Amino acid sequence: MTESKKKIVVFGAGYVGMSMSALLAQKNQVIVYDIDKEKVLKINAQISPVEDSDISKFLSLGNTTLRATVNYEDAIIGADFVIIATPTDFDVKTNFFNTKSVEESIKIVTGINKSALIIIKSTVPIGFTENQKTVNDNENIFFSPEFLREGSALRDNLNPSRVILGGKESGGIKSYEHALYECSENKNYVTLYMPSTEAESVKLFSNTYLAMRVAFFNELDNFALTNDLDTKLIIDGVALDPRVGEFYHNPSFGYGGYCLPKDTKQLLSNYKNINQNIIEAIVKSNETRKSFLANVIVKKNIKNIGIYRLAMKEGSDNYRQSAIIDIIDLLKKDIQNIYIFEPMVDKENIFDCLVIRNIDDFKMSCDLIITNRMQKELEDVSHKVFTRDIYNSD
Repeated sequence: MTESKKKIVVFGAGYVGMSMSALLAQKNQVIVYDIDKEKVLKINAQISPVEDSDISKFLSLGNTTLRATVNYEDAIIGADFVIIATPTDFDVKTNFFNTKSVEESIKIVTGINKSALIIIKSTVPIGFTENQKTVNDNENIFFSPEFLREGSALRDNLNPSRVILGGKESGGIKSYEHALYECSENKNYVTLYMPSTEAESVKLFSNTYLAMRVAFFNELDNFALTNDLDTKLIIDGVALDPRVGEFYHNPSFGYGGYCLPKDTKQLLSNYKNINQNIIEAIVKSNETRKSFLANVIVKKNIKNIGIYRLAMKEGSDNYRQSAIIDIIDLLKKDIQNIYIFEPMVDKENIFDCLVIRNIDDFKMSCDLIITNRMQKELEDVSHKVFTRDIYNSD
């Protein structure tokens, strides 16, 4: 049975918001609300505000079921679902996510349309959703974690491995689940209903586990580099154990991006007054990795160093919390000439380093090129590339 089209409002035009919007607009009327007028104009001109080839392709088709606005009131009136995907950056002063944008969004929606089902996709502290139900006197608030990769967010939404819905199993949330199912390409995923607090925990523990794997193989690489051992041979041997597996085992400059750094720190904060060792070690290990690699580079005693791209991986336009930025800060203490190849940056300087946008000029200017992941356009100068990329994968 196919249900009639739903009116769905999505707060936030980032990766999560845009991938959810494109997914659900296949069979529903979707309105994206964002305070950024430039993003709204782009969406209405069928241009993706985020770097994702699948979202760009979807918008280029001129689908009239998706539009954007800076006026939330008209959008919310009559909406069946409101998906909140606004940023929740980690506040180092409070050691907690800054959830102000989510709180304000929930308050706005509840004040205009209390019958609308609110689904929080933003990552939030454990216990946040239940608190918001009480604060807003609204039981129609659910939490559903996202498990997306930057650059392939829509593809991941179209082909989920699981959908987790935090809140009481009811007609409203079942209708939302049905909308997801109708729009998914892979319909063999697992759906789990659980209390919202457990669902919030799933998100943080999942990302912290992935961060732990990154940290483990990075520390293995530290050992191999120090003892002049072949990192790949060691990892190949370890990964052949089916209990370990061949995934998330490619050494890097440290885990970065929008999710892992802040989610691990938030989980550590949620452990206040609870004994733990591993969670704190995961957070500390990431800082150790960056310091270790910076020291390795400095010891090479090379004058002109180039940084190839600030984003952690290909297909992403986001370099917030990128591990390479911390490495740049560490290198600046000992190295004077640091050049950055980053076509996305329109400034002449960033992080007190000269920006070069022409790849050939960049290659000629640098005696050593540092890149988190090896790229084809660096193959002709591979003799002066420093990377810990062993498997040429994310």
